[in-house]
Amino acid sequence: MKKKILIIGSLNVDMVIEMKNMPVVGETVLGTKLTYIPGGKGANQACAAAKLGGDVVMLGCVGEDEFGDIQKSNLSACGVDTRYFKRSKKKGTGTASIYVDECGNNSIVVVAGANQECDITYLQEYDDVMKACDYVILQMEIPYDAISYAVKRAKELGKVVILNPAPAPDELPDGILEQLDYITPNETELMKLCKRDGETIEDFTEGAKVLLQKGVKNVLVTLGERGALLVSEEGAEIFPTRKVVSVDTTAAGDCFNGAFTVALAEDKGPREAVIFANAASSIAVTRNGAQTSIPDREEADEVLTSTGV
Repeated sequence: MKKKILIIGSLNVDMVIEMKNMPVVGETVLGTKLTYIPGGKGANQACAAAKLGGDVVMLGCVGEDEFGDIQKSNLSACGVDTRYFKRSKKKGTGTASIYVDECGNNSIVVVAGANQECDITYLQEYDDVMKACDYVILQMEIPYDAISYAVKRAKELGKVVILNPAPAPDELPDGILEQLDYITPNETELMKLCKRDGETIEDFTEGAKVLLQKGVKNVLVTLGERGALLVSEEGAEIFPTRKVVSVDTTAAGDCFNGAFTVALAEDKGPREAVIFANAASSIAVTRNGAQTSIPDREEADEVLTSTGV
């Protein structure tokens, strides 16, 4: 039997605005295209994990609106178990305005909406869902007290806990770090969390060691076109990724996290899991959108085969 993956997190609808150059403060620019795409870090990671072959269930909240229907329908079509979603009667489905320039760089503004109701009471209602899983993934787009509760409860139940600290807070809630099996920041999020500056692999390695000293078992840093850096008490290793022409990096990190967890759930070791995650996310950056950019398992395996990994 496959090991089950539980993703607890945000569900948004992304309003993607394409443009030649990003506006600076006070500037008005003309966009070239507007697209509505299901998104949210939790939903993106659930979509990725399911499309890449995982047995995935998700806990999260949407509004009683068309955007909520779109999210539930899309994730169900990807293979995610969405039976336990909460439908808010007070708040609309979360939204994210995503600005993408011609180089594929993006800036994002999120309005949480119904994601604010992914709270402790809701999670306690579905404790049996957590009991039935093997891996728990969280991000930082739901209330922090709910994240703290979920991490603590997951460890009480003996689950493998992965936190993608995005968007990175100024401080993580107390008591979280020592309960994490993996934390998966990008380089910017890592340096914010460890309160350091730097741009080199050596800087990132030293920053990761700060988090190790605070109790995290493994720090996995996504580095964009430079690949990924895995740091643990056993040492540090950089995993280069294949070179591609980037179109849109919106869900690359989410794809990476979903793929990494799927590989772990298939009893692959951390190194093999990082290599698989690099392959999947290298496909995602060549496509527009969030969930629309995520490859299926056949595509990811084909990249692994073609690169000789």
